[in-house]
Amino acid sequence: MTNLNEQERFIIEQIKNQGHEGISINYRKLQELCAEKFEGVRLILKKLKEKGLVDYDGMIPGYNDDIKLKE
Repeated sequence: MTNLNEQERFIIEQIKNQGHEGISINYRKLQELCAEKFEGVRLILKKLKEKGLVDYDGMIPGYNDDIKLKE
């Protein structure tokens, strides 16, 4: 996880700390947690998926999707 930027690290931490059993979180909840810090959560999640760190259905997560850690 050393090659992650601050926003990517924040998202991973939120999934671990606020998510269900520390492995998954609903996109809507994650969006609310990140709203005060930065915008562009979907694009950041897309980058994390390309790096193989998270998984969700489709290319870009929808509001009802669950974001899962792949670690």
